[in-house]
Amino acid sequence: MKKIGKIVLGFLFLLILVGCNNSMNTPTSKVEEFLGKYQSMDSDVTTQLEQVLSDDTTMSDEQKEDYKALMEKQYQNLSYKIENEDIEGDSATVDVEIEVLDYATSIAKSKEYYEEHKDEIEKENDKEQSDNDNVLEDAAEGVEEATEESAAYIDYKLKELQSVADTTTYTITFYLTKEDGEWKLQDISDLDLQKIHGLYEG
Repeated sequence: MKKIGKIVLGFLFLLILVGCNNSMNTPTSKVEEFLGKYQSMDSDVTTQLEQVLSDDTTMSDEQKEDYKALMEKQYQNLSYKIENEDIEGDSATVDVEIEVLDYATSIAKSKEYYEEHKDEIEKENDKEQSDNDNVLEDAAEGVEEATEESAAYIDYKLKELQSVADTTTYTITFYLTKEDGEWKLQDISDLDLQKIHGLYEG
């Protein structure tokens, strides 16, 4: 009897393990795993962010650090709700509503305000700059002014983004395919990545 009991318990344990594995191999679970990497600041996400910043040529090192902090704040505040899962053979879609910090609206307002108050913002930015540039040639001065204007706008935009507390919601449809019995998440579009970053204007 004891031997039979051990066999039954072993069989039940095996069923539990199989059930756990199956629950981790569904279209919804794969999407949850993907979004969870953002929420937990997984190394895949942070490495990708650092690569993007490394390739950027418009921001200074200090600005890149500020932008990185803003993105980390975005990821940690991301929340989502699974709306629907639709499976047809080896293809599936999962509709998700995500809630993120509304960076897009802040950027749009910053751009509009900057254009209307460009001289004022530039003058404020010039207070922090050295006067040594006066010796540059006219052509070089033109390039310098354009660069400073860009830097001033980026500084202003980042400052405004740091105060963002409002959130917005987007809907993303994730596409998956089953390969060798395993559900695989397809690459998501740039527009959907913008939604995850709170930068989508639409």
